Amino acid sequence: MEHRRVGASGLRVSELGLGTMTWGRDTDELDAAEQARDFLDAGGTLIDTAAAYGEGEAENVIGTLLSGKVARDDVVLATKAGTRRDASRGALLDSLDASLRRMGTDHVDLFLVACPDGATPLAETCSALRLAVTSGRARYAGLCNHPGWATARASSLLSDDIGLPALSLEYSLVQRGAEREALPAAGALGMGLLAWSPLGRGVLTGKYRHGIPADSRAASNHLAGFVAPYLEGEASSVVDAVGIAADGLGRAPAEVALSWLLERDQLASAIVGARTPAQLRTSLGATDLRLPAEVLSALDDVSAPPVGYPERW
Repeated sequence: MEHRRVGASGLRVSELGLGTMTWGRDTDELDAAEQARDFLDAGGTLIDTAAAYGEGEAENVIGTLLSGKVARDDVVLATKAGTRRDASRGALLDSLDASLRRMGTDHVDLFLVACPDGATPLAETCSALRLAVTSGRARYAGLCNHPGWATARASSLLSDDIGLPALSLEYSLVQRGAEREALPAAGALGMGLLAWSPLGRGVLTGKYRHGIPADSRAASNHLAGFVAPYLEGEASSVVDAVGIAADGLGRAPAEVALSWLLERDQLASAIVGARTPAQLRTSLGATDLRLPAEVLSALDDVSAPPVGYPERW
């Protein structure tokens, strides 16, 4: 698996990251251990989690793995705080300290603010990121789900000391909104992209083309609303196009969707969150697939996001 630099920083991550949103809830410890083993054997390094995943259970599972099954030095560990839109200094640092305790490590490689907090000054949020890095609890800092203007402002606040190398955004063939202003801003600032939900919350696997499987996220009480926005409408034509391309290439739809994403500029890593080891193994197959130019062009066209004022004048 290819390893890529995150923006202009010295941080390097695997082109596919291992997401853990389902760990400790829909994915038990045994399956999580198998996922981690397959991921590391394939050359993966980036494990992405958050304090909010399973109310901390995902990080507890990671802590168990790091206590004997996985060497800490073999992984690039990223976690997030502020998922409930509290990006105050106290909340972020308390969350980071709790994450470190759950995972049994003295530092994470990347600490990210999960989403904007309109009630907390951005300067205060940045001061927490600065302290996380200067205290040694995090090696690098970043943002998730922030618009371009906030990303640029945070970068200017941190550029003189710790920097801000990473921006994590939802990005896939069914969600290309980041291209309007967040990605151009990040590119101008030397930031790398960590793409979450690169399979469009699961719809780009093709599993929902003919209904909702009983064991899928869309059928679960806690994730049905997460998947619902991409089950119909414009996303359907994109899913169909991916399926047609996959049939023509003799590959899985997930491999086609991920391969398209891995070709995008600025992408450091696409974070795949699989419920089962079998699902993860399918995603890992994307690293050896290079789509023909005509397939890339067709997928670009069918998934192109609407762009208007003021992004296009």
